[in-house]
Amino acid sequence: MEAVEEVVHRHGSPGIFNTDQGSQFTSSEFISLIQGHGIQVSMDGQGRWVDNVLVERLWKSVKDEEVYLHAYDSVAHARQGLHRYFQFYNQRRPHSSLDGKTPDSVYFKFYFVRFIYLIIINKLR
Repeated sequence: MEAVEEVVHRHGSPGIFNTDQGSQFTSSEFISLIQGHGIQVSMDGQGRWVDNVLVERLWKSVKDEEVYLHAYDSVAHARQGLHRYFQFYNQRRPHSSLDGKTPDSVYFKFYFVRFIYLIIINKLR
């Protein structure tokens, strides 16, 4: 609850606070605190693990492939390491869910094909 107060004090109230249905988020004290700041409460349905599965997978990869392998000397070094890792993750690391392709290659191929398609459609009009 102190963390919520600090965030609201530093950054103002967000419009919505999204949580799972953990007991720390469903107590009347917590709900009153949130609503007292004019914040809407949004709770994921019980057992909605699927909502976070992609982010959880990503963070597992980040921790296993980068964070746990390096003892960063400072926050600046951690930022540099994470920046380097995300470049690797998106540009060079093959992903089994993408048929061995990288996220960048799939993303940019999709938009390139769409771009060409739109050019052709516009020329035919």
